[in-house]
Amino acid sequence: MSPSEERNWALAAHVGSFVAAWFAFGFIAPLIVLLVKGKDSAYVRRHSVESLNFQLSVLIYAAAATLLTLVTLGIAAIVVVPVAIVAAIGYVVVVVLASIRAANGEDYRYPLTLRLVS
Repeated sequence: MSPSEERNWALAAHVGSFVAAWFAFGFIAPLIVLLVKGKDSAYVRRHSVESLNFQLSVLIYAAAATLLTLVTLGIAAIVVVPVAIVAAIGYVVVVVLASIRAANGEDYRYPLTLRLVS
């Protein structure tokens, strides 16, 4: 695989998560890239695993926040909603940064990410 192709597939692992994230399935795009091209390139594998771990972490955090809000009968929403707004902005920023790094042939580590897949 050429370096240009590697960068494109790594970029797809990050940018593709934006599309799927609208349906709470942000992990699908990096998972597909990992399964299709992960064994062909260590670079693509690193980026797809990093994106997959981040997307799974975001899904876990969102589920925990939703559960907390439901369990407290909405009282936790006073804290959860503002934090969710800041987290959503942060989500966009770090995915854009990761996409830029992937396109430039550099590695990127998402912050606050649970390393579930290695």
